[in-house]
Amino acid sequence: MLTPHDTVTLTQAIILGVIQGLTEFLPISSSAHLRVIPAALGWQDPGAAYSAVIQLGSSIAVVTYFFKDLVQIATGSIQALKEKNYGSADLRLAACIILGTAPVCIIGLLVKKILEQPDSPMRALWVVGTSSIVMAIFLMVAELVAKHKRKMNEMGVQDGLLVGLGQALALIPGCSRSGSTLTVALLLGLNRSDAARFSFLLGIPAVLLSGLVELKEVVGVSFAQSDLINLTVGVIVSTIFSYISIAWLIKFLQSHTTWVFVAYRIIFGAFVLCMSFGLIHPHG
Repeated sequence: MLTPHDTVTLTQAIILGVIQGLTEFLPISSSAHLRVIPAALGWQDPGAAYSAVIQLGSSIAVVTYFFKDLVQIATGSIQALKEKNYGSADLRLAACIILGTAPVCIIGLLVKKILEQPDSPMRALWVVGTSSIVMAIFLMVAELVAKHKRKMNEMGVQDGLLVGLGQALALIPGCSRSGSTLTVALLLGLNRSDAARFSFLLGIPAVLLSGLVELKEVVGVSFAQSDLINLTVGVIVSTIFSYISIAWLIKFLQSHTTWVFVAYRIIFGAFVLCMSFGLIHPHG
């Protein structure tokens, strides 16, 4: 939980907001970058709770970007239920999102107390680096073996649950929520662009709920006005850059593979492991 002592300066809030926005929806792990970059710059770890709060900016961005899709899924599902049309694509997609959200919520509640501590062993740099490399290997396998032909409206509830289990892996810093869900969606045969779209839609409930839970706790804490202003600025910056990254990635994956992210994750993971073992001292 955030406390009055977990102060973040305005400059740090802006930088953390940019990091959150650019990395939340790219398959490279926002939690890893929010953990590693402050460490590289010699800052105090802002903690999982602070990270969850500025994720609200990412939630605002993704809801705004997919607002028409969300309205269509909701209205289409209600209409399908009224007509008992249980094969409706909108109803199936809604079921996929609901079932896919359950694993991360259940597991997240179980490990919340561990993850929210700045000195949690789960937030250790070696965990972040290892997770980044392992997920890079999984994404590489998905690129090599997947067919990339299925569309999002062809998904069934079993697909949603499987992608949701992948999303639960993102509770481990360095795995990446978008990276793990994108990888599983690709392995299920979805084309890259639709895999990214479903990854974003699936992330809306989890990211929004996580941010709201932490925001509720933050509201009950006595903060200096400057701290609240800095936190608000971080959320605003996160919103802007999240929207940009969503639009860019969907367009990018229409004509490109994910190999650039595989390479980046391996390089980033190796860098973090070197930091962990004291081979690199970026702020020293």
